[in-house]
Amino acid sequence: MLVSRPKWRDVELQLKVKSAFNSVLELGKDNFFGSSPPGVFVGSKLRYPNVNVGILSPAVHDENSWILDNPRYWANSETTIKDVVSYRGSLINSRFKSSVKDARRENKFLDVAKEIALGYKPVDVEIYFKKKLNFGIDKDKITTPIGPAISLKSVKIADNVKVLNSVEKVFEDTDLKANDAVNYLYGKNIDENFLTKLLSIGVMGLKKNRRLVPTRWSITAVDDTIGKRFIEEIKSFPSIDKFLLFTGNFFGNYYYVMLFPEVWSYELFEGYLPGAVWNFSGKIEFATDHEWYDGRKSYAEKTAGGYYASRIGVLEYLNKIKRQASVLVIRFETPEYTDSLGVWVVRSAARKALENKFAEFETREQMLECVKQLIVRKFNFNIERVYNQSALLRKLRTQRKLNEFI
Repeated sequence: MLVSRPKWRDVELQLKVKSAFNSVLELGKDNFFGSSPPGVFVGSKLRYPNVNVGILSPAVHDENSWILDNPRYWANSETTIKDVVSYRGSLINSRFKSSVKDARRENKFLDVAKEIALGYKPVDVEIYFKKKLNFGIDKDKITTPIGPAISLKSVKIADNVKVLNSVEKVFEDTDLKANDAVNYLYGKNIDENFLTKLLSIGVMGLKKNRRLVPTRWSITAVDDTIGKRFIEEIKSFPSIDKFLLFTGNFFGNYYYVMLFPEVWSYELFEGYLPGAVWNFSGKIEFATDHEWYDGRKSYAEKTAGGYYASRIGVLEYLNKIKRQASVLVIRFETPEYTDSLGVWVVRSAARKALENKFAEFETREQMLECVKQLIVRKFNFNIERVYNQSALLRKLRTQRKLNEFI
């Protein structure tokens, strides 16, 4: 459940954790006592199967530290891009090296990290590290930014970890497959951020298969697992009977979601405007991936995690209205999105678009023309280039309907 808080309370927390962080940094301390949100991170930069496992915590005790690692709250409050960068930059990544298979063995540091990850409330920890802390922040397209990493010397949990009954059930059930565990917990209203941590730290799945999963991989795995369950469900629903258009914007990510009265298929185009974080060419660049009724057989290499994250919002909507559709999603990432905050932004932007009031059209051509005009006015860009490249539109325009032969 999301907590409603006045903005000034969050500002107070930012100032408090920033002050504590600066104290550790400037005084050259080798330890701190803090409240993990709770948070863990499994890094993928070592040679697999070796990984870095990090315990994330601010350098101060605060019962509201959950805000520092809570994308659902950020997306549904007055949190800004700068706020997220500030929150995440204050989390110290106290890490240690491990093998992915250590999830099935006793390991002092890893056992503590697992216990922390299972909790649903902030966990007080006492951290000692091997050398002085240096300032730094790690960013990429998939994961949320993280503050400086430091080699862990020792860690101690200073209070009792609060674990949900449903989470404890999944942890204890070593005969339950990881995919089934993810879907079970998602059905219990446990969000993707929490599920990602559980999958990353190796506390779900068959006993013989449990392993650590780099966080960037587990984010996409969770989105894909939930998405596949939804797809199987919506295939039993009738198709929508109108052409529907949803639009929305979150943190400078603009979405145009077109639903066609056909069986399930899905295509995503991601466009990066000049000045956007991941645009290095100075012109609008597009990446695209798609799937048909039978689903994808391989990873969406071109749009990566954004493909699965955008799909979640669409599938949640179709499941809600008990219908299926062919779906074309066009995303524009603009310079308004000043810092890369991770794929949760994509997921949130798609969801927000599908929560908005839709426009309804009698024909496909009417809807496509409307989107074309909207994009020309907003971005001074002719989307016909994308339409001509779209595998989904090409199929819709050329496929024959059964009623044509009756």
